[in-house]
Amino acid sequence: MYDPASAVEGLEAVAAAQPEHVGLLALNGLATHAKFDRDEMTLTVAREDVVAACEALQAAGYNFFEDVTAVDWYPSEPRFQITYHILSHRLKQRVRLVVRLEGDAPAMDSITGVWPAANFYEREIFDLFGVRFGGHPNLVRIMMPEDWQGHPLRKDYPVEGYR
Repeated sequence: MYDPASAVEGLEAVAAAQPEHVGLLALNGLATHAKFDRDEMTLTVAREDVVAACEALQAAGYNFFEDVTAVDWYPSEPRFQITYHILSHRLKQRVRLVVRLEGDAPAMDSITGVWPAANFYEREIFDLFGVRFGGHPNLVRIMMPEDWQGHPLRKDYPVEGYR
């Protein structure tokens, strides 16, 4: 049975509990927060460090970009959470990489230069949440029509759309 008290949170506490974790070591100096829970590592980085963090994880042996998704925490700030799941088959480890964005004009760099598979996921986040990814090769809507107004997965989006 899972014991919530077994979760370790905070960079120093996680580093002490998991001193050999390759993902944590790779993001030394880039991670701003860490949590280790249920044998999964979650590392938070600043939006301006996301590409460097992905490059560091790739160099450390993380070879598979699984996905990226978004959460709208409206009305809280930072409003948006962008979450990347990256795996190492050799190490048998997964890292959850988190970036938090303010809601006024959410934007960050694209990681498609590091992980080309992020292309359609970033387009989906742009389309449904309105988060812009700088340097993306083709940041256009992927699900909604081009002339659609707004971003339907934002929590302040009207249930019946704009009229």
